[in-house]
Amino acid sequence: MNKMYVLLFLILANLFWAGNYVLGKYVVEELSPLQMTFSRWFIALFLLFPIAHWVERPHWKSVWKEWKVLSLAGLLGIIAFNFLLYEALQYTTSMNAALISSINPVIIVLFSSLLLKERIPLRNGIGLLISLLGVLLVLTQGKLLQVFHMNFNQGDLFVLLAILVWTFYSILGKNMKGIPPISATAVSAVFGLLMMLPFVMVSGIPYPLSNQSMIGLLYFGIFPSVASFIFWNVALRHTDASRAGIYLNLIPVFTAVINLALGKTINFIQVVGGIFVFIGVYLTSKRRRKNNEGSLAARSLREAEEQTEIEVAEEKHAITHQ
Repeated sequence: MNKMYVLLFLILANLFWAGNYVLGKYVVEELSPLQMTFSRWFIALFLLFPIAHWVERPHWKSVWKEWKVLSLAGLLGIIAFNFLLYEALQYTTSMNAALISSINPVIIVLFSSLLLKERIPLRNGIGLLISLLGVLLVLTQGKLLQVFHMNFNQGDLFVLLAILVWTFYSILGKNMKGIPPISATAVSAVFGLLMMLPFVMVSGIPYPLSNQSMIGLLYFGIFPSVASFIFWNVALRHTDASRAGIYLNLIPVFTAVINLALGKTINFIQVVGGIFVFIGVYLTSKRRRKNNEGSLAARSLREAEEQTEIEVAEEKHAITHQ
């Protein structure tokens, strides 16, 4: 695929995810986080299954056999993460939520090290600390010395909880490698909706909804839930995951641009904290060049050995048939 298309897909995926933070702030004024989460994935479901069937051609019986891990994925990735994020937007700004969420790749690296015993190189460790510093700047509004003596914004804490949930969801995803990603998301959404259904039936969904909320729900169901996911996964087939991960830094950038376009303001601490987070995520996502070169050399050596074996086999084959 042309590199320009890969770049475009990565940019669009993050632009649509940024819109989720901005529009979510408006829709949560009319709908509860549970109602928003249910409506979003109910709409997405009508797109996910046809697209999964057309693009991935999965063996659906095999996918449904993984119901245990997919139901857990539905609980974490479909319900808990979205519920906590929309709950957070009732108390904090979309800019704060996007900035704090951008530390997600760093937290995944940290927990992968703790739970999966994956080693953290020195550069990645430094990046992790820099990112944490950036988030603390945002959380404390620049008053780092009062970090243990202040009441944090309730919404910011909900964002942190959402990040932890997404971290465990991402680690769980490493056990779903045999399941096509769009199909896995579609089935996880079914389990998530079934788990939410009794609570939604009790609370109900207010009707009629304002045009603002209707547009927001349609946006959530089509763009962040489906389009971003497909663009992201298509791009990952043509670039490294670590390189693509750096583009996640665009989410708070796009959130800031959209907020400015809507007449919102961004304060100096948010800018400084965001810069620290960006630098930290970049360092954490960056692989060691030596390791890459070593892997490349090892791969070349293996290819050379395989080629030699093929040539020897061909010679033996030729001698046998002479």
